[in-house]
Order: sequence, then structure tokens, then C-alpha cells
Amino acid sequence: MIRIRSISSAILLLTLALATASAATAQQLDRIDRERFQAILKNLRSELKKNYYDPNFKGVDIEARFSQADEKIRAATTPGQARSAIAWALDGLNDSHLFFIPPTSTASYQYGWRMEMLGDTCLITAVRPKSDADKQGVKPGDEILKLNGFKPTRKDLWKMRYFFNVLQPQPAMRLELRSPDGTVRTVQALAQMRQRKHTLENEFDLDYLEREIENDERVSESRFHEMGEELMIWQMPDFGITEEQVDGVMSKARQHKALILDLRGNPGGYVKTLNRLVSYFFEKDLKLWDRVGRAEKAKDLKPEIAKTRGSGKIFTGKLIVLVGSPSASAAELFARTVQLEKRGLLIGDLTSGAVMEAMGQSFELGADVQIFYAASITRADLIMSDGKTLEHSGVTPDERMLPTAADLAAGRDPVLSYAASLCGVKLSPEAAGKLFPVRWTNP
Repeated sequence: MIRIRSISSAILLLTLALATASAATAQQLDRIDRERFQAILKNLRSELKKNYYDPNFKGVDIEARFSQADEKIRAATTPGQARSAIAWALDGLNDSHLFFIPPTSTASYQYGWRMEMLGDTCLITAVRPKSDADKQGVKPGDEILKLNGFKPTRKDLWKMRYFFNVLQPQPAMRLELRSPDGTVRTVQALAQMRQRKHTLENEFDLDYLEREIENDERVSESRFHEMGEELMIWQMPDFGITEEQVDGVMSKARQHKALILDLRGNPGGYVKTLNRLVSYFFEKDLKLWDRVGRAEKAKDLKPEIAKTRGSGKIFTGKLIVLVGSPSASAAELFARTVQLEKRGLLIGDLTSGAVMEAMGQSFELGADVQIFYAASITRADLIMSDGKTLEHSGVTPDERMLPTAADLAAGRDPVLSYAASLCGVKLSPEAAGKLFPVRWTNP
């Protein structure tokens, strides 16, 4: 299914110097596994040459890039290094929606804390109660100066997440932190590790997959807060919901004079969901973007048109959209559409600039022993009505407003509070910060 979604983790080998897995926990790469990773690399090269939206690959010498990646696999000593070599091959195209999803490792890790760029500063935004990070005194509002020796930046944070969450998960993270009061300290926070049955060689752990699906559905479920007839606040974690679910929410929204749509942290999702949502805010059909891709796939490159839901169904009240640095892809497209059409007000931070259209592709390798892996392959660049792409540029909000480190430490949300005030509703920063408690996946 076509999607426009960032992986809040995508494709950069941050060099093996970033890895901190101990020798005791690092799995060694044997000859058979090495050959399998080389076969995966070859398959992805073939898929890229056949389906990537730019047949010229942005001027990158794909043959040379993949040849170098093969050499990296030959020199690799662990599966993590081999996975990173494949990711490195794709990273040469500098494309937010082109990435490798490797066979899962034998262990999953939950670090127990979350980070986000607020402006140009990387801050801890949440800490899981009773996690080792919590026990080590990591707090919301702490600035991350270095993560495993590497300084997070707005440009590279998503790449670090990909490295640590997908390519080479770590049993512990070394955090150099600065508290809101200016105190600098270093902590070693252990991840919560759970062993699972799936490895490179064998079948999926179905129980694990079912739990992951349930976790994802629970964490990504939309939440609402209604404040009389004046205001409804919709916290929308992603664009993975169905068109019918959009219909249900907007039916509820029409009962209010104003809607605050909170897309902070929203990584994107499905085109059809975005299209359906846009259709509720305009009295006319609206071209959202043009697609640019391979000439031989012209039938797949039609402009995206949102057809109005019609009189009596559209929302005519005041619209405020909240965005942040993790807001990506479909979230950015919705926000920019609202901005270009002057339909509402955008408040928050510059978005991630991760906007392409991609197709997820799954693969199997082997006969007697099957290996499952996947990739996201970009099928089109998207050009908005102003003639520009959002890839690598993002959306600049109408009003730039961010919580401070002290706000995070105190659990305040001044951005949501301010947005509510613009709708004529009094909501203190303290109360706003409690409306939508942080949700964590189950271990």
C-alpha cells in the first residue's frame, strides 16, 4: 500500500564507532549469514533499479555504492555491522523514505526514555517509570549533549534512532546530560531486553508479532478532549487510521466551534487517510500535490485530488494545527495544505522535512530456511501547489512556539495552552500537560 511516512529512523551508518554492544552480547557473523546478507543487498539493488522514482538515482553511482557495501559486509564481524552496510548503500540517495527493514534480531530493546529536537536542542521529553533510566535519574527536560559519544543534531537525530532501534540495538546507552539548572552529568542507562525466537535463520515469533501489533494499535490510538461547544482537541499520533475513523472523528468535531489538531510527533501514514481528512476542511475539490517519478510509470503519477465532503459535512469552524520537529510526511503535507490555502493557523516547530511517497516491499530469501526482510522504496516526489517539495525543507509554522526544558520538567504544555486561548478557552499549561499522558508499549 502506498504510504507517505517517515520511519523516525532512516538511513545512515553513523560509523561503527557509535556502537557500544559488549563482546559478550554481540552475535558473531558466520559464513552462511554473511552470504545471506550479501544476497539481501543484491536483491535490494535489483528492486531499486527497477522501481526507484528517479532512474538516474540523483546522479549517484549505484553500482559503485553497492559494490562498496558488499565489501563492508565482507569485512563485517557481526550481523549488526552487516545490516548497517546495507543501510549505508541506500543512504547514498539521501531519501527519507528509502530504507531497509532487516530480519529482526534475537532480542528486542526498550530504552525507557524519549528524545526530541526542540529548535536545535535535543531534550528528554519522557521517561518510563521504573525503567533503568528512571532509576539513574534521567528526567524530562534534560538536554542530551551526547548519546554514546555522539552529539544529536536536527539533521541526524532520526538517523541515530534508526541505528540504535533497527540496525544495532544497544543493551545500554551512555547519556551525557545537562539539567535545566545547568548541571552536567553522565549516566549509563540499561535497556530492558526481551529475548525472542526469531533470528536470521528461522520463522517469525508469531506471539511476539501479535503483541507488537497490539502495542502499536494502543499507542497510536487517537485521543480527544472536548471543552463544551467551544473546542475539541484531537491528538492524532499518526495517519494510520481508516477513512471510516476519520469520518467518525470529524462528525464529532462539527459539534464544536474550533478544532485543535495536534500533529506533534505524528510520523505520517496513508495517502487515503490524509486525503479523507483534507476533504473535511474545504468546500471545493482541492489538488494537494503533483507526483514526479519514472516516465514509464505515468499511470501511477496522477495528481492527488481531495474531493470535498460537501455541504453539511465539512468542518467550518476555527482550525489550529500543532506541529513539531518529529512531525513528518503526511502530517507535514496536511499542515502545509492548511497553510497554503489559508484555512487555519500552524503553531509549533519546524517539521522534519521527510516527505516522499513510498511503497513497502517485503522479501523472502531461501528455500528450506526462509529469511524475511523488507524495504521502503520511494515511488514519487511530491510537489505542492506552490511548486515546491517539502523533502529536506519541512514546514515552518505560522507561529514558532516551543516548550522550554523547565516546561518539560514540570509537565507543562504551553503550546497547547496558547492554542486553546486563541479559541477562547482557558487551559493552563499545567492542565494542558496532563490532558494526554505519555503512553508506553508493553514490555
